Amino acid sequence: MSRFTGSTWKISRRLGYSISETGRELKKRPYPPGQHGQRRSKLSGYGLQLHEKQKVRFTYGVSEKQFRRTFNDAAKIKGVHGENFLKLLESRLDNVVYRLGFAKSRAQARQLVSHGHIRVDGQKVDIPSYRLVPGQKIQLKETSKDLKIVQEALESQYATVDFVDYNPETKIGTFARYPERNEILQDINEQLIVEFYSR
Repeated sequence: MSRFTGSTWKISRRLGYSISETGRELKKRPYPPGQHGQRRSKLSGYGLQLHEKQKVRFTYGVSEKQFRRTFNDAAKIKGVHGENFLKLLESRLDNVVYRLGFAKSRAQARQLVSHGHIRVDGQKVDIPSYRLVPGQKIQLKETSKDLKIVQEALESQYATVDFVDYNPETKIGTFARYPERNEILQDINEQLIVEFYSR
């Protein structure tokens, strides 16, 4: 399945989870969309695993193929498989651009990257799935620093976290370190995703 481009609010309501991490999608109607949305049925074990996988996949906005590849890469790293998996997703360039506050959403961050507005250690990188390592510097190219969507995002500061640093004077961000488990997606049980792919 390719990357989803439909309504993220409907997806959030269907999963009962805010994939924007703001909670706005569920404030007005905290039940699934559709005529029978309020008739909740109990999920099976497989259903719970699938739901958890979809929550994370739609949160980061990646295709099933990319998601599975990242999951397999996480298995090769020493440590807890599920936690390593989330850390790899957090180290994606589009996600770090979002975390630095250059964009209001991951979809907007992905667009900034793919349109060539982002520089990593001074070099143009237009691949949203590019995996950063701690210490790398991220900035906008000179002609993109005054983009209206970037200025609005920086003023609102949607997603500031401790594992990225942003210097407002130089307008350069740094992927300082990999996040600790308690800093990201605290409502997610990544063990269910491990179990889903281990069937």
